[in-house]
Amino acid sequence: MRAGEAVFVDTGAWIALALTRDPLHQRAVDAWAQLAVEGARLHTSVPIMLETFTFLDRHARRDVALTWKDSVDQLKGLRVLTCTAAQMTAAWRYFTRQDLHKLSAVDATSFVLMTAKGIRVAFAFDHHFASVGFRLVG
Repeated sequence: MRAGEAVFVDTGAWIALALTRDPLHQRAVDAWAQLAVEGARLHTSVPIMLETFTFLDRHARRDVALTWKDSVDQLKGLRVLTCTAAQMTAAWRYFTRQDLHKLSAVDATSFVLMTAKGIRVAFAFDHHFASVGFRLVG
């Protein structure tokens, strides 16, 4: 990864960072530290924020979800991308691909947003990002 490169943070990365019991927690912490050292310009999206909060609320506790949300709000430089109706329509096209078995609508939306913003790197543990041509960190 190049210094100062834009990186999109996926739900799986946020969850692994938030939950010490997550099997990918240490990998996520190490990757997060590396992103900081390299001055990565971090991006995520409204759908990712909603998906992460809901997961943490359902699989941990409400206070864990709220603490995560508050910590993300405090991150300097994190850009939270919104999703337009046109981008949602574009996301549905990914579901015609046979190689993207069990793709989530949030992931498809992420691909559209990343492409629109020229982001080529994802902090993610989801192989779908690599399947559509993004580089993975994590």
